[in-house]
Amino acid sequence: MTAVKSPWIIAFGIVAVVHLVLNAADVTPWDSITKCLLAPLLVAWVLQLDGPRLLVLALVFCFLGDLFLELDDLFAAGMAAFAAAHVSFIVFFVRRGALDRLRTVLVPLVVYVAAAVGLLAWAWSGLDAEIRPLVPFYVLLLLGTAITSLALDRRAGIGGLLFLISDGFIALGEADRMDKDAAWHGLVVMGLYILSIFLLSAGILNREAATRRAAQDGFDPTVRTDCWPRLPESTSFRQAQ
Repeated sequence: MTAVKSPWIIAFGIVAVVHLVLNAADVTPWDSITKCLLAPLLVAWVLQLDGPRLLVLALVFCFLGDLFLELDDLFAAGMAAFAAAHVSFIVFFVRRGALDRLRTVLVPLVVYVAAAVGLLAWAWSGLDAEIRPLVPFYVLLLLGTAITSLALDRRAGIGGLLFLISDGFIALGEADRMDKDAAWHGLVVMGLYILSIFLLSAGILNREAATRRAAQDGFDPTVRTDCWPRLPESTSFRQAQ
């Protein structure tokens, strides 16, 4: 069974579409219920493909973040859960050698940081005083995920960037710089978020599968050499099986 034919990823796609429709129509509580199903379906997909446990942990924290943000007065708890998810992502990418490849993403790093600082400055005065001290730390974690994922895998890197943009829209909505109750705002936030967690998961799974194939060909990924943590150039990054 190929990864894209997994019943879990098919269910994820269906739930994602249904959620976006319900979100646009403001059909409660079903929009919240479908939102909270997204990350668990990806968890099931990752477990089916024997994916890394840090990815599972990150997605579990994403589920908790989704859940807490749907409950009254738990915005800070939702932020904390997503912060833990980003820590899990960053630890995974660093363990796979992202720090050794940061020099390859210096230009995106500068662009990401400049955009994040500008967005934070724009939103700052409108943010709730209770969460304002937490926001810079959370932004650093978002940047960490975006950069370390890009350093290691292009697909995961796009996912990390979309996560950063999605949360940027949330911040601007919470700061009253945008109408967070508008249908388009919810669609943008959730559309980007859904793509972000899917691409992060797919990128990680694809790379892990390629690493296992390389190991089967006699390349030992546990031994650090000049070509590791990068895979040999001849290794094909085919779709995870």
